[in-house]
Amino acid sequence: MELFTKLFGDLLLFVYHCFDRIVIHGYLSGLSRPEQVVHFFRKVVGIPVVSKEILSQRTADYQNWVEAFARNHNIPIEWAEKGVRKEDYVLPWLRRMTKRNAYGVYFIFKSMEQGPTFRVSVPKYPTKDPNHRILARQRSRFTHDYFYIRDEVLGPMVMRVATFFPFQTTYYLNGHNFTPVKSQSCQSTA
Repeated sequence: MELFTKLFGDLLLFVYHCFDRIVIHGYLSGLSRPEQVVHFFRKVVGIPVVSKEILSQRTADYQNWVEAFARNHNIPIEWAEKGVRKEDYVLPWLRRMTKRNAYGVYFIFKSMEQGPTFRVSVPKYPTKDPNHRILARQRSRFTHDYFYIRDEVLGPMVMRVATFFPFQTTYYLNGHNFTPVKSQSCQSTA
């Protein structure tokens, strides 16, 4: 916290006591624009036509991998129930990991949420390229996976992964677990 204050103190206009939650958004910048997606599928994957079916197959492959990972590591995977606080629900599994001094994924929740994705359509008028498709960014409702993880350095954290292309991620870290502080009270002013 002291280092943070030293680096950014002149920019702070508030008083803080401690970071409670740190949120990090992750994405592959090379797959954030439609033309980059087309390049990826054509040149890297070798698929000449980007279609709804191709994007859906990527989702199915990913979801199958998650299910196999959970099965192979005996990790519970459930749909999140409305009105149930996820952190409270997974606490018994976190306590077991802590008691065994183990690290890694200990629970996976699935949840239907909105997220960024691409819509694929055939051009209204023919083009010189018969494989040309129009990709447009959009927001849609689809499954997101929440991986509950106990990390040796970061402590308990959650990684949310969108199950539809471009598979954006969000990391939720508890700032109390790893931010270096000089005192237990975690207080500072700026």
